[in-house]
Amino acid sequence: MYAGTIVPLITPLDEQGRVDAASVDRLIESLHSDVSGLMPTLSSGEGWQLDPGQWREMVTATVSHARGLPVFAGIQLPTTAQVVERARLAKELGVDAVVVTTPFGSEIGQAEIYQHYRTLRESVDIGLFVYNEAAVSGNSIELATLLRIFALPGVVGVKESSGSAELTRDIVAAPHSVPVFEGWENLLIDVAGEQGVAGFIGPLANLHPQLCNTMLREPTRAHQDEVDAACARYGIFDEQWYRTVKKELHARGVIGTDLAVADIRRPA
Repeated sequence: MYAGTIVPLITPLDEQGRVDAASVDRLIESLHSDVSGLMPTLSSGEGWQLDPGQWREMVTATVSHARGLPVFAGIQLPTTAQVVERARLAKELGVDAVVVTTPFGSEIGQAEIYQHYRTLRESVDIGLFVYNEAAVSGNSIELATLLRIFALPGVVGVKESSGSAELTRDIVAAPHSVPVFEGWENLLIDVAGEQGVAGFIGPLANLHPQLCNTMLREPTRAHQDEVDAACARYGIFDEQWYRTVKKELHARGVIGTDLAVADIRRPA
């Protein structure tokens, strides 16, 4: 079972908008001894904005430079059919699991959400990380639906980014064996500890994985204050948090540019 700090990698880009594999290598080198897994092309990796070529380049580079760590490829696409197609590619590229949001749209109901994940599991034999969030998809997964999804074969974890510590605690306490990972740095004090979440997945891990590990082991008020201060310093809760994380990594010499996907001018 997976546990500990898993890093949702930012996506380093060169001036032409291609994934900078050398920067991916340096980024993983800076993190690998302190994290338990690598999660490229998720929200912190601008996954919903990457074109198919960028997505493939980032996943390929992560697998190539993983240093023995498991790789969980993020898939943030609007429809079940698109997710299934991308998951098949992820399996070809050698990832250990895919991390999948719900279908996009505020009108999506719980039955549709369950069927989305069931169809994916029936279509592609690959491990599944459920990503419970609303910022990209426009909807979220209720506890009863999550438990139905957890009963599907091959579910290896859930990134719980609802923003509700109460829901996270309810998921942890429910009868299932799926590891629960908190997705918000500011909630760790409310959900970590001996009877709490299995781990953490959040953008701060790109910069301070050791601090994230400390918070998981010792969820004290003092450590949470350190986490909160780091989040404020690096703009973790800004609307475009991946930009501020990239700027810091660029300043440290870890990545070659601090360009975001939206900065790249593509031919018309």
